[in-house]
Amino acid sequence: MEEDRGMPLIGARLPDMEVQTTHGRMRLPGDYSGKWFVLFSHPADFTPVCTTEFVAFQRRYEEFEKLDCALIGLSIDQVFSHIKWVEWIKEKLNEEIKFPVIADDTGRVAYTLGIIHPNKGTNTVRAVFIIDPQGIIRAILYYPQELGRNMDEILRMVRGLQIVDKHGVAMPANWPENELIGDEVIIPPASDEDTAKERLRQYQCYDWWFCHKKL
Repeated sequence: MEEDRGMPLIGARLPDMEVQTTHGRMRLPGDYSGKWFVLFSHPADFTPVCTTEFVAFQRRYEEFEKLDCALIGLSIDQVFSHIKWVEWIKEKLNEEIKFPVIADDTGRVAYTLGIIHPNKGTNTVRAVFIIDPQGIIRAILYYPQELGRNMDEILRMVRGLQIVDKHGVAMPANWPENELIGDEVIIPPASDEDTAKERLRQYQCYDWWFCHKKL
């Protein structure tokens, strides 16, 4: 019997996959080369929590676009089910879903990503993979079926990771509304004594290992 496949790790490349979507066949991560994207799974089409999530993602679609970040959904449903559900959302809720949705009716993609929900048949968990322009998994979120996601947190994570890459800094808790340093960012700790002393002169610091600055 084939062993269960675990979820890919942060820092690993997203496995290469060819997938069928509501926008046609695609290759992941290749078709998004040079671009950030969020790959998210939902348990099933025509379910209440998933419907609220799709509307929430779509209403932030332009904000993701401003970050040069694409969205792509996934569930173990056939493509005609996705198409009909997307049509229903447009007709009943007046929201046009502009991002593609992977039809993983064989479960191959979900198995590869390790997102089959334990003890819930073939349903997928509410997983989120944030992928950078090199196809590397930079963050993973993992929710139970009963709890809908916070899309503003996913946006915050993409923004934060892009700042980390551009400026070589770290992001505090609840950024950009941190309780100690507000919207400032954290300078990586010094690795030698001379740099530690220089940090105290160069930045605002609680101590040499906790310095921060505005972007």
